[in-house]
Amino acid sequence: MLTIGKLAALAEISADTLRYYEEEALISPATRSASGYRLYDQDSVKRIRFIKQAQQCGFTLAEIRDLLTLRTSDRACCDDVRNQAIEKKLQLEHKIKAMTSMSKALDRLIADCTRKGRPVAECTILAALEQTMENAH
Repeated sequence: MLTIGKLAALAEISADTLRYYEEEALISPATRSASGYRLYDQDSVKRIRFIKQAQQCGFTLAEIRDLLTLRTSDRACCDDVRNQAIEKKLQLEHKIKAMTSMSKALDRLIADCTRKGRPVAECTILAALEQTMENAH
């Protein structure tokens, strides 16, 4: 059995992160020692590595909780997990498009900026942003 400190070290996370995962119902101790310390089994290391890998793929903790539930469900099948992955990929692609659009807008603002030591009151970037804010109202 592993204490919270040993598990955190093996999983390369902080004990605070481990406690947070526990609060979020992503992991739970296998048992407690006689003095009340949380004790975890070796499967906990695998579970935390699963969580970290899923985070690397962009899954939120709530989505990871769903994946972990699917992983242990008798009623779930691979299609259920695949659908979750497809949905996440679509979300990521939408975010990428939005960020690309923002980047292009910044490119235009930067290109229009003549700078050359002008005072901030004459900054074309700030003027464009102020104009955009006025148009939004």
